[in-house]
Amino acid sequence: MSSRNKNKAALYHKLEKLRSASNSSSVNQASIVVDASRYIQELKERVETLNQDVASLPNSTVKVETLEKGFLINVLSDKNCPGLLVSILEAFEELGLEVLDARVSCSHQFRLEAVSENEGPSDSIDAQVVKRAVLQAIRNSNDEQQD
Repeated sequence: MSSRNKNKAALYHKLEKLRSASNSSSVNQASIVVDASRYIQELKERVETLNQDVASLPNSTVKVETLEKGFLINVLSDKNCPGLLVSILEAFEELGLEVLDARVSCSHQFRLEAVSENEGPSDSIDAQVVKRAVLQAIRNSNDEQQD
């Protein structure tokens, strides 16, 4: 195989990878590159939106440990937003979690340590579901404060 054919095959292979990565249905080289360029722009916009979302959130840490019949949930947020505790407790309720014990501090920062028990089937939710729900409650509380 000549070096020209090798280069052509390598270019074809790279274009196929680019086409696949950018979900392009084009077959023409120029169209593949244009589709890839659009895809990259969309990704840049998504990253910018996510960066803005993250920047607007208070610095929060959520840790959820699975217990025998429930969860140990620790939340620490640099900002104490009005309504944050209520938002988190509503998230627990929506998940069917009953709070058995809780310690809350709302002075300069928000801190919550709660032990909850799952009222539904024990395998219906896991620690990741609880963590996502708490983080969403923090976002919602922060959004309400900004409105």
